[in-house]
Amino acid sequence: MGNKLLAGVWRYLLGIPPVLWEKQIKKAKEKVRKSNRFMTADHRRVHHFVVRELPSAGGPLPVERVAQSLEIPIEVTEKLLQDLEEHLTFLYRNQLGEVTWAYPLTVEQTPHFITFDSGEKIYAA
Repeated sequence: MGNKLLAGVWRYLLGIPPVLWEKQIKKAKEKVRKSNRFMTADHRRVHHFVVRELPSAGGPLPVERVAQSLEIPIEVTEKLLQDLEEHLTFLYRNQLGEVTWAYPLTVEQTPHFITFDSGEKIYAA
């Protein structure tokens, strides 16, 4: 199919010329790149850990569990989680400071439910 973008209008699929959408993709890519500049390797470690662990946790992940599992001091882990949450991109914590949502997963009920090959089940954010 190549580089084609189709838009559905009523019963028809219309091809959108690449000149109209390729520039938008480049702009979006740069925007994401800029918004992620704050992230260090530890930010990524924390985010990836939370995404991996949420399905098996069965509930919110406490800061202590993240810190202990990654062998990062709790104060540093708290700061990393705060940074990720403040950038409104990667995670959300409840009133107790536990991680309940880490893109693309959440322990809170949504209309989107995922079942992994491993049998783990979780909601999609």
